[in-house]
Amino acid sequence: MFAYCMKRAGMLIPVLIGMTLVVFSIIRFIPGNPAQVILGQRATKEAVEQLTIQLGLDQPWYVQYGHYILGLLKGDLGTSIRTGAAIAQEMKPYLFATLELTFFAMLLAIMVGVNAGIISAWFKHSFFDYVAMFIALIGVSMPIFWLGLMGQWLFSIELGILPTTGRENVRNPVDSITYIHTLDTLLQGRFDQFIDSIKHLILPSTALATIPAAIIARITRASMLEVLHSDFIRTAKAKGVRSFFIIYQHGLKNALIPILTIIGLQTGLLLGGAILTETIFAWPGIGRYIYDAISYRDYPVIQTGILVVALIFVLINFIVDILYAVIDPRIKY
Repeated sequence: MFAYCMKRAGMLIPVLIGMTLVVFSIIRFIPGNPAQVILGQRATKEAVEQLTIQLGLDQPWYVQYGHYILGLLKGDLGTSIRTGAAIAQEMKPYLFATLELTFFAMLLAIMVGVNAGIISAWFKHSFFDYVAMFIALIGVSMPIFWLGLMGQWLFSIELGILPTTGRENVRNPVDSITYIHTLDTLLQGRFDQFIDSIKHLILPSTALATIPAAIIARITRASMLEVLHSDFIRTAKAKGVRSFFIIYQHGLKNALIPILTIIGLQTGLLLGGAILTETIFAWPGIGRYIYDAISYRDYPVIQTGILVVALIFVLINFIVDILYAVIDPRIKY
């Protein structure tokens, strides 16, 4: 196991290097000059050229890429062209905001998707099975932006029970410690702010969890159906084992590999694909941070933001691979 972990960890290096090269190259094809964007349309040609040289954008792309890689090796993620702030510090609140949103969205998706899939498989061809799979089909097909807007209209405008946008009450802001508001409020004993943070999370996390929950439900049902027809399940039933233990102790454990795979993939996709949800709900996450950087041609922020998201995605899949052997001892590395 240790040798496999080291081997997989070593494989991360060329993957990340390749990612930085691809992202660095593609970004250079974005139309527009960052210096022109910073100075505005009325800036003189001389001022634009001077700022371009100052930012090092006049150098060949491979020279710029070399400087970028050397900075990464030193632990320097770069400096934002637009704000002049260190990206490592500037990105923290946005990154942890997305991580918090993704965590709650995936928690909801797993709870709903896994249990819906299990019940559908146990009561195959029942009314619940047909309804659950029909809802799952709708969930996969439903655009997130439409669901988000409908949620805002119903629960915020019509019923007035949930906030429309944002991450916190601007009149009662959270004092950030870890940049994870639900955790910060608990650490500070501010349960009123904790409830408010949960309320702000409900709509965006529900909208973001819809597609993963539907996919997880369908995969869980298919995997459980295969396991429930196994001989050891029939033996457990013949021995009079309770249905709960048959499902969760014997069935789910043996059906968990494909479920775990899709959970890992969906978690990574949510990290990179939450920009639409963050835009609708004005959630200050990494997606909006990168989107704003693209608008301002802020190359260092774009590169670093995409690299961080890619690194998290790769690490999630790495953890999933390790969990395979933990769940199923028959898997040897």
